Amino acid sequence: MQALVYHGPGRKAWEEVPKPQIVEDGDAVVRVDAVTICGTDLHILKGDVPAVTDGRILGHEAVGTVESVGPSVRTVKPGDQVLVSCITACGTCRFCREGRYGQCLGGGGWILGHKIDGTQAEYVRVPFADTSVYPLPEGVPAQDVLMLADILPTGYEVGVLNGAVQPGDTVAVVGAGPIGLSAIMGAQLFSPGGIIAIDQADSRLDAAKRFGADTTINNSREDALEAVRELTDGLGADVTIEAVGVPDTFELSVALARPGGRIANIGVHGAPASLHLEEQWIRDITITTGLVDTFSTPTLLRLLAGRRLDAGRFITHTFPLNEFIEAYEIFADAAHTGALKVVLTR
Repeated sequence: MQALVYHGPGRKAWEEVPKPQIVEDGDAVVRVDAVTICGTDLHILKGDVPAVTDGRILGHEAVGTVESVGPSVRTVKPGDQVLVSCITACGTCRFCREGRYGQCLGGGGWILGHKIDGTQAEYVRVPFADTSVYPLPEGVPAQDVLMLADILPTGYEVGVLNGAVQPGDTVAVVGAGPIGLSAIMGAQLFSPGGIIAIDQADSRLDAAKRFGADTTINNSREDALEAVRELTDGLGADVTIEAVGVPDTFELSVALARPGGRIANIGVHGAPASLHLEEQWIRDITITTGLVDTFSTPTLLRLLAGRRLDAGRFITHTFPLNEFIEAYEIFADAAHTGALKVVLTR
């Protein structure tokens, strides 16, 4: 089969690799029908995730058709269309029993495209299939469901829920890429008083307005801290959500929070960021971090099936599966191409 293979920082190739087979009794082999690229994949290619080694097939998001299953799989069968989640869950370890599947101790967690071969391929092996894939709801386009593999549960869980967004809150989202837009979409479920989107690309800020931001700030031209304080009677935001993953945006997110505010970090960081405790220790702030657990995926699937979420609006570019190199170029240059999510299909 063909797959997108990582060969060290800055190097990748669409090449011939062996087709995956059932290895463990709980495995499923899924034919990939639609797949996308994540910002985390770009971090991997920058060398920010050293656990990803030469020869690894990238990708952790897919919708596909089950081709074969191991003898212990009970919830899906060959021919079923399924969502392949970015998080794999053994279902029995301490953290899985707590719903913290991202911290799985039994061989799961974020493993696809990280510790084992991933989804940017014609086929993928999914361990623990009973607890790691989800049947597609009827009547919902498969490409829309694909947005629930990672970005929507990540924005919702690590941003909105960790940030404890409440009705009436002012929410500042730093970074208006797909994850930031997911946080904006998820925050609206809690009736915030206002959502402020901050980014340096006008195309992404335009998208943020379409996704529900009330105010946008281009922090390449404006002082974001001053602008947010003007909008909040000098206090700052009740909740700030960091959705980029670089030191400057983390430090800005902390500064934007009001006394007693909450800062939810979603971004994947590849370099140290400063936390100025000499300024922050007295302000009663709460900072949360996290890897998505995907415990919210069933809820989000119901919202999607009930037309309460418009996930399809994330998709800006589509490609055939064998055009991964071009798709990566478009996605990596999103400030100029306007790309939010690129989808590759058979």
